[in-house]
Amino acid sequence: MSESVRAKHTVSMADVAAKPVTYRLALASGKITVGKKAFTLLRDKSLPKGDALALAEFAGIQAAKQTPSLIPLCHPISLNRVSIHTHLKEDEHAVEVYAIAEINAQTGVEMEALCGLNIALLTIWDLSKPINAALEISDIKLLYKSGGKRGDWVHPDGLSTSAQAILDDN
Repeated sequence: MSESVRAKHTVSMADVAAKPVTYRLALASGKITVGKKAFTLLRDKSLPKGDALALAEFAGIQAAKQTPSLIPLCHPISLNRVSIHTHLKEDEHAVEVYAIAEINAQTGVEMEALCGLNIALLTIWDLSKPINAALEISDIKLLYKSGGKRGDWVHPDGLSTSAQAILDDN
């Protein structure tokens, strides 16, 4: 078939065959503001649907494991570990959520950390919405990644004390 007739591919999965296997880690964060009443019930584990923080942690881990099924060009990978950390921000009536993903592989885990983070935030939303429909998710970002040929990367805004503590405990 001639080159002019052959279809050009417009998308493709990254070829990682030549990359070395390295330890890789990614940390992502975001925040959900739930309002005073929902925050009090969430903090006290009294929301109508249950313990939002425990369910968000579980949902975030499950989501990170499903990332290749949700994002078309992500490599199917075997994660070493995923963990979700929640920090209550009483003065803001908000929950700060962190997701960390680790692997020894030829590809990174940024998308897994971000996928886990977003589903953890959405789980808190789902469990808080019966109390307050005016919820807000914000500040979603990749904070840190390590491994691969570029080594360590830190978000230009730096790491909060909470984010640094999560990395230090790693």
